[in-house]
Amino acid sequence: MIILGVDPGTASLGWGIIKMQNNEPKLIAYGCFKTPKNIDASWRLKSLFRELTKLIKKYKPKCLAMETLFFAKNIKTAVRVSQSQGVIMLAGANLGILVQEFTPLQVKQAVTGYGLAQKQQVQKMVKNILRLEKIPQPDDAADALAVAICAGHSRRE
Repeated sequence: MIILGVDPGTASLGWGIIKMQNNEPKLIAYGCFKTPKNIDASWRLKSLFRELTKLIKKYKPKCLAMETLFFAKNIKTAVRVSQSQGVIMLAGANLGILVQEFTPLQVKQAVTGYGLAQKQQVQKMVKNILRLEKIPQPDDAADALAVAICAGHSRRE
């Protein structure tokens, strides 16, 4: 089963695609969509929707998994991330894909075995689980791969 993991954001949206084979994740692709800071929020969201739709059509995942907003110190950031999450859900639903949400605690637990793991621990485990030579960059893409791994471990083929 192919899974698209997404780390929500409007300035930078990380994505990672894995294939679960015999309950083991295999890397397909990863990256990050960035939007210009000098354009209106609605146009940024439209751009993210368009790019996600292209990605879904290209790789045809059976599941789209994203990290939920768990805590936000800055209300402006929380609103922007929430808007991004809405666009992600819409892109998946629009193409008939199951959309799953996971808390940061669930993602960390699935990837490292410890729900309070530090960001660097999660990134190192993503590298190890996917048998990569180095930690995926940028950080948003590594986070998205962690979400995809979490979704893969929570589902059975």
